[in-house]
Amino acid sequence: MAKELWKGNEAIAEAAIRAGCDCFFGYPITPQSEVPEYMSVHLPKAGGVFVQSESEVAAINMVYGAAGAGMRAMTSSSSPGISLKQEGITYLAGAELPAVIINCMRGGPGLGTIQPGQGDYFQATRGGGNGDYRTVVLAPSNVQETVDFVQEAFDIADLYRNPVMVLCDGLIGQMMEPIEWRPVPKRDLPPKDWAANGRMGRENQNSITSIFLDAEECEAHNDRLTAKYAEMEEKEVRWEEIQCEDAEVLITAYGTPARIALTALETLRAEGIKAGLFRPITLWPFPEKALHTLAGKDHIKAILDVEMSTTGQMLDDVRLAVEGQKPISYLGHAGGIMPTVEEMIEWAREALKEVK
Repeated sequence: MAKELWKGNEAIAEAAIRAGCDCFFGYPITPQSEVPEYMSVHLPKAGGVFVQSESEVAAINMVYGAAGAGMRAMTSSSSPGISLKQEGITYLAGAELPAVIINCMRGGPGLGTIQPGQGDYFQATRGGGNGDYRTVVLAPSNVQETVDFVQEAFDIADLYRNPVMVLCDGLIGQMMEPIEWRPVPKRDLPPKDWAANGRMGRENQNSITSIFLDAEECEAHNDRLTAKYAEMEEKEVRWEEIQCEDAEVLITAYGTPARIALTALETLRAEGIKAGLFRPITLWPFPEKALHTLAGKDHIKAILDVEMSTTGQMLDDVRLAVEGQKPISYLGHAGGIMPTVEEMIEWAREALKEVK
């Protein structure tokens, strides 16, 4: 297939349209504003509905309504905008409604900066809303992956009747890269016979809710959700290992920092230091077992977690997975400042001195 040059945010919108997105509800916020802008022009041409809502809160509740009617619904925003959507996201999860949510992360906390960041990891993987719920979180590291993941996210959402988040930093949304429009893996999706779209030949109308006032009924509902999340952990976990088969030092990173780490690996190996990269692709479910197994290898001497945040958030999952098998260090910056190749190289040199 011929490659085409696309800007990340515009490619996100086009990917959603090609995936059969019926409805988009959103609100402009840097650095993702090109997503609703592109959707406003091109989604109606494809037969879909675009609404620029009056707020992020309104947008996520519009997603709830459209998803409840059986539509493929999507919203996008950036960091503080996603914060405003958290109540709606937990309602979607509680009512078991499929939806796709795009977060082009910027630096925080609060309004922070319009520069890229990765400080929304906890919010995405732990759930910023109330209750025991999970969303599948896909973390692309380039525009091609972003396009593929956005298209696949709709199928994952429909399969599990659950929100799916594509979490990319603002740099991926703003950069331009060549991509291929290629088919994504097809899934055997169940019919949406649960949708609240009229009787449709049924004796009764469907009712969708996330409220269960009886304690035992609410616990039974949570038990069903927990079983579904366990299935996601079994079937949807993804990761990538690069040059890990003999690595002495291991870098863990996702998104843009994982791309930067590739250059560090090349430089380190050129000077005789065996370095590898472990890249989680699903941040939830996190590839805990895979990282635990890798960290247990004798040739791994030290681990460096690299993120675009000050104290580290994925760092917690790395530590939980490694379970103290190897020493773990952290490298991070905030405010749109990127971890550098030189910093990773210097850490690797010092780490090997300490363990030898």
